[in-house]
Amino acid sequence: MANRRISVIVRGRVQGVNFRWYTRQRAMESGIVGWVRNLRGGDRLKVVAEGSQEQLADLIRFLHEGPPSARVDDVEVAWEPASGEYRDFRVRFR
Repeated sequence: MANRRISVIVRGRVQGVNFRWYTRQRAMESGIVGWVRNLRGGDRLKVVAEGSQEQLADLIRFLHEGPPSARVDDVEVAWEPASGEYRDFRVRFR
């Protein structure tokens, strides 16, 4: 099965609650590659991830819920073809 890419914006109380680190852990456990970072404004983060349709669907389910201290108000997902440019999953700071 071909890999896909998702580009996701998560809105809500998603900064200051370890959302990026939980996302990284979930992605690594699932074999997903890509990255996560906070966006300016304090209420959004972005995820770019590549993996199988099933792996990515699992990550999307997690992103709708988030870690215990988070509050997710909205999740926007765009599906794209995978680029194959990532080798692991990282937390980006810029």
